[in-house]
Amino acid sequence: MSEVTRIINAIQQGDKGATDKLLPLVYEELRLLANAKLSQEPAGQTLQATALVHEAYIRLVKAEDQSWNSRGHFFKAAAEAMRRILIENARQKKTAKRGGDLKRIDLPDTDLPIQGQSDDILALDEALTKFSEQNQSIAEVIKLYYFAGLTLEQIADIQEISRLTAGKRLTYGRAWLHREISKSEG
Repeated sequence: MSEVTRIINAIQQGDKGATDKLLPLVYEELRLLANAKLSQEPAGQTLQATALVHEAYIRLVKAEDQSWNSRGHFFKAAAEAMRRILIENARQKKTAKRGGDLKRIDLPDTDLPIQGQSDDILALDEALTKFSEQNQSIAEVIKLYYFAGLTLEQIADIQEISRLTAGKRLTYGRAWLHREISKSEG
């Protein structure tokens, strides 16, 4: 059992001090993922990798349903938290209160039909939510790949599947999302 899994188990059993031990173990890995994701942002981006990691971690440890049963499950939850933060950030940038101007958010290595604008991120989120209702396991691969910046090897490890299966799920999910987003644009 890894140290992270041991601490997660302690958190599950109500050990409040265990949350303080978890962050130092996962912080660097989460920060590297967030940094990679945000490195493609245009100049003037206000969201920093450190802030993204801290916000995601705070949401995770304050969540009522802290039910992580493994290191992989924790990173799935972290990827989902980061995705939600990025979506909220895109929505905030779109509002008149925040200037209402649309900013480009690059998603590296993507072949999804989005250009990175807030509307496109929201369309992706809507399609991904719809897809999650139909196929949760493939939707998780998409979230881990695009929003957490994980490699196929890391995704395979987290989901306890082969790298080949992770790749097939990613390919299928891309195709489904491409078709769904294209339909909504037309």
